Amino acid sequence: MDGLHTVSGIGELRLKHDAQLVQKDPSSSFADMLRDKLNQEGSVRFSRHAAERIAQRGADISEGLLENLNKAVETARDKGARDTVIISRDDVFIVNIPHNVVVTMVPYQEMKENIFTNIDSAVLI
Repeated sequence: MDGLHTVSGIGELRLKHDAQLVQKDPSSSFADMLRDKLNQEGSVRFSRHAAERIAQRGADISEGLLENLNKAVETARDKGARDTVIISRDDVFIVNIPHNVVVTMVPYQEMKENIFTNIDSAVLI
């Protein structure tokens, strides 16, 4: 049995498998891990740039906010929108509707003097 490891039970096998799944790639950044986590939560995905902006600003992306973003994207899609600004109480998100991708995020406090171009719709959440 050279090269084979014995497993005393299915529980130990499951624990070993789970431990392997939890191991993080040391080369991946916090923004990458955040983007991956956010992309798993719902149908809206976050671009690398958006995930970096969210991480830099310490924005709170709760399940409720993700749900609201998904609803806003669906509403915009139903109206035929392509590039939408979604405005929440705390942050503003620019979303490419056909691809379900949040392109960037701007904290609401930094909105003054910002100009958004190539936007065909806006949704308040």
